This record gives sequence, structure tokens and C-alpha cells, in this order.
Amino acid sequence: MARKTLILGGYGNFGKRISEQLARANVPLIIAGRNLGKAKGLAAELKMTCSASLIETALVDVQTNLNESLEKLKPFIVINTCGPFQLMDYRVAEACIKRCIHYIDLADGRTFVNDIVKLDKDARDNECLVVSGASSVPGLSSAVLEYYKSQFSSIKSLKYGITPGQKSERGLATTQSILSYLGKSLYKFASIGKNQYGWQSLYKQRYPILGKRWMANCDIPDLDLLPKYYGVESISFSAGMESKCLHMGMWLASWLVRLGLPLNLQKHSKQLLKFSHYFDKFGSADGGMHMIIKGLDHNTQIKTIRWFIIAKDNHGPYIPTVPAVVLTKRLLNDGINETGATPCVSLVSLEEYLNELQNLNITVYEELS
Repeated sequence: MARKTLILGGYGNFGKRISEQLARANVPLIIAGRNLGKAKGLAAELKMTCSASLIETALVDVQTNLNESLEKLKPFIVINTCGPFQLMDYRVAEACIKRCIHYIDLADGRTFVNDIVKLDKDARDNECLVVSGASSVPGLSSAVLEYYKSQFSSIKSLKYGITPGQKSERGLATTQSILSYLGKSLYKFASIGKNQYGWQSLYKQRYPILGKRWMANCDIPDLDLLPKYYGVESISFSAGMESKCLHMGMWLASWLVRLGLPLNLQKHSKQLLKFSHYFDKFGSADGGMHMIIKGLDHNTQIKTIRWFIIAKDNHGPYIPTVPAVVLTKRLLNDGINETGATPCVSLVSLEEYLNELQNLNITVYEELS
């Protein structure tokens, strides 16, 4: 029997890219979600463009028919792309563990990813791997730190962030995620400043090719995970929009929330996402990620590494999908013997990561000082 991979939200912004990459690797897929028509449409497209034949579709709603679907479909791996994870519990992961199914998600919810370890014992007992946060953060961010950590005796600070192109596809779940903490005080962490608030602490970041982009605070799992795993003494993560008008508009909204106005921005996520697209004609499809690592080398001299990854032509949304693709391939090839539940920290090497992106218009830059 073929080992099938079930992708929940398999036709969404990130799900369709995971489906595409796995289809090109001839992985037997089940593209699933609440819209069977969209699932079938993508399956038909991939069968033509990727010469893939091992693609099924299924109507799966994690709130209503998850258990019945898992019993019927019997996947070997489940990839969950259905956010926003800030508002979700572990029912999908728990249902997979109960049936000894490997589970991977692209969660960016800080508490959700950090607390996945609560499922560790059950996952080990049922001999399955459960990975949360298989995305740019902490998947790629930890891969970069893992690659450079040997050059430091200690890492004093990490300042990094992500800026998508205005024309790059962005999903509703990502919008809801950001709006959930906009203007709100972030839980304590090893921060550069004392108190941090969502979408505040503005600064401009210079990128190769892209030029300067405005950045603002975001709440992600890395704020807890990277200091724990790599001894980072001070950490700061931000995100930025290419459109200055949109970026500053969100910054102003964050102040209204911080000042206590009863704004339920998440309730208007769809309208705000639609509104943001009116600015697309003024932007590009080019985005990037930066990581500035500062610390002491092994001679106790100050060392700084500036690492950038730049994506053009709307290829940026492929970057968050890589950890799920790599881990799926390794599980299918029996390349992972570990079991248990863990955040996606140092599970994918930087070499593996970049290898998956080599056929895309994506370039890496490194500056040492």
C-alpha cells in the first residue's frame, strides 16, 4: 500500500505549494479541505503540469469530520496548513497520534508551537513524529543559526525579520495571525527593549536588491525557542510590508489597540486583506528575510554575520513550505527514526533548505564583519 500524505488546506496559499513540490517528487497525495471543488481543481492542474498521477482529493473539515476522514483515508503523514493557529487546539495532532500517523504543521502561533511538547509522551508511545512550526520560523531561522553557531563562542543578539513583496500572495490565516496581537503587549522574552508591542518599535532594514523596508514587531515562537536552544541573549523579530502606506496604517491601528480602544480587527480580516490588494499595483512580487547575528568569536572578538535570502517573481511563499516538504520526504524514505512531539528547531539543515529552493528565483547573501 502506498504511503499517502494528506495535506489539510492543500489548495491554500502554502498548501498548494507543498502539494506542487511533493507532486513533482511523485509523492502519493491527498489534497483536502472544506472546498472539494478547489481540491479537485488543483489536483487536475498538478496532474498536467507535474505529470503526477498519485493524487486524490477529499472533503475534510477538521471541526466536523476529521476522525472519520483519517479512518477512511489512512494517511501515513498529515500536513496541517489550516491556520490561524493562535485560535486552534491540538485536536488534529491528537487524532493523528491516536492512529500512529506522523503530523507536521506550519503553525506560527507562539503558544501553540511552544506547547506542542505536551504531546511528546503520547507521540513516543504511538511511535509517531509530531512537528509544529515547520515554516520559515523557526524552521529556517534555526537552520541559519545551526549553520553559523560554530563561529561564535556566544551569541549576544539576534535581530531578524521577513518582508514579503506587495504583490506576493498572502493568505487570510496570516492576516488573522498578525491582527491577533496588533498593538498588544507581547509575552516577556529576551528582548532588545523592555516592553514590546505587536507591530510597533519601527525601524528600517536595508536589503540587497530590495533596498530599505519598514519593519515592526511580531509575536512568533522563536522568541522563546531560539534563546533556549542557542543561548541567544537578546532577540528581536519583525515583519514589514513593502507598501509604506499599509505598513504605517497598521502601525497607527496598533496604537489605537494599545491605547485601549475596543477594536476587533480580526473580525474584519477578510475586508482588510481585500483592501490591502488595492496597493498591489504600487509594489513588487519581491520579498526577503534578514538575520543579523552578533556575538563573540572564539578569540572573544566582536563578530557580526548578516544573512539575507531574497525571493523575486512571487517565489517568496515557497520559502515557508520547505520544512514540511523536507520532513515529509525524509519520513517517506525512512530517513527519520525519531519519535515524539517537538517544535521545528534544527530539524532541517540550511543545505537541505536551500536545495529545495534551487530552481526558484531565490538568492542568498552573506555579509561578515
